[in-house]
Amino acid sequence: MDNSQASIKISKKAFLSSVIILLVLMIGAGVLTHVIPAGHFERAVVDGRETVVPNTFAYSDEGGYPVWRWLTAPVEVLWSEDAVTVIFIIVFICIIGGTFTVLEKSGMLRYVMNGLVKRFGRSRYLLMAMLVLFFMLFGSVFGIFEEMVALVPMVILLSYALGWDSLVGLGMSALAAGFGFSASTLNPFTVGVAQKLAGLAPFSGVGFRLLVFAIFYAVLYLFLLFYAKHLEKDPTRSSVYAEDKAQYGTYTATAHEPLPNEAYLGRSVVIFSSTIALVILYIVVGFFVPALSSLAMPVMAVAFCVGGLCAVRASHYGGHVGRDFLAGLGGIAPSALLILMAMSVKLIITRGGIMDTILYYVSEKASGMGPQGAVIVMFLLVLMLNFFISAGSAKAFLLMPLLAPLSNMVGVSGQVAVLAFCFGDGFTNMLYPTNALLMIALGLTTVSYPKWFRFTIGLQAVTLVLNVALLLLAVAIGY
Repeated sequence: MDNSQASIKISKKAFLSSVIILLVLMIGAGVLTHVIPAGHFERAVVDGRETVVPNTFAYSDEGGYPVWRWLTAPVEVLWSEDAVTVIFIIVFICIIGGTFTVLEKSGMLRYVMNGLVKRFGRSRYLLMAMLVLFFMLFGSVFGIFEEMVALVPMVILLSYALGWDSLVGLGMSALAAGFGFSASTLNPFTVGVAQKLAGLAPFSGVGFRLLVFAIFYAVLYLFLLFYAKHLEKDPTRSSVYAEDKAQYGTYTATAHEPLPNEAYLGRSVVIFSSTIALVILYIVVGFFVPALSSLAMPVMAVAFCVGGLCAVRASHYGGHVGRDFLAGLGGIAPSALLILMAMSVKLIITRGGIMDTILYYVSEKASGMGPQGAVIVMFLLVLMLNFFISAGSAKAFLLMPLLAPLSNMVGVSGQVAVLAFCFGDGFTNMLYPTNALLMIALGLTTVSYPKWFRFTIGLQAVTLVLNVALLLLAVAIGY
């Protein structure tokens, strides 16, 4: 493929398949509002966030979200309580799409890939292990998930240059960040909030969670390693082989043709690498200063854009930077509709009044069980609600006021309840199509949702079994 025509964009096939899946889910959510009776818990404000008051559930006369509003829900998201977050995400991915397209066309990304392939070509599995650990650590320690999506395009290109495919690239970046977020050690947005609401000491019980992190790191790395070696025997075995070849065909492990502006690209790499380093530093500082953390996404968007354009200027690129930027922005823009559709499923469920009813039904079921059965039901409750509410801290404020007293009632420790929450909250973020960040990550690649589902469903099944086994182990040892 001629690199002059390359740009980051979501493919038509991937876009249409995702639209159809999300439309079915929107309709399904609307149907549920006509099947499940509406009800509500009373709410109270804790630390500035709305939380559920236990033992206050009551059925209401609401019922059945209007059919016509099932289809207008993606637009209504823009003035819902999630509006600011959604708008930030859409602007963020458009800027990232434009920036990486310009960097790609300037030759800088090819220059970086050639250097990395030369350096790690014979130790590529070590590089894979390092990348998976890097992304998992940021998710596990700092709760960084959405922000790491900005690095997905570069890891995708690196994966292809090393002889793998977009699926491996997604696994080493977005999937690793998601697994790290789930295997939380000090994640302030899940462990931190959940333990506070459960009345536990901040970040206590970290020893067992370190074991959990090590187990899931090994599982993810071995999964990717096995698949990568499978591809090396025959690259055409990849389900995205044709799509990758069309999009990234020039980024091969053997393609080291000189670039016309190669003498200036080293300086460009230094500029852009410095930008990434400053962004990572900002994220780390944000872990200790919550006010900075809340602005991470817009700051990252501006930093990537400014740093990228400065790097392109230093590269002596002779093309039309503005036109290329707009081409990249336009290529990724259709994913905005996918994000709005994904977020609309939650809107339909909550405005249809059945979210609290589901929560009430399951919590009542768990209260009549023993410790082992109750903790599995708690886990499955969070797993189910994660389909509708992807934000970890939002789910914590919704669920922990109910799970904490419920765990005491059935003889389960607060630490185990928090662990069940973290397991249910995280791993399926990279499986459920209602998760906006998954749709963004896929939109930055050639991978359609059905192909991603087939690639990861076996790993998710293993993860589910491990989740249950670790929860039962935690109950058995009195964690």
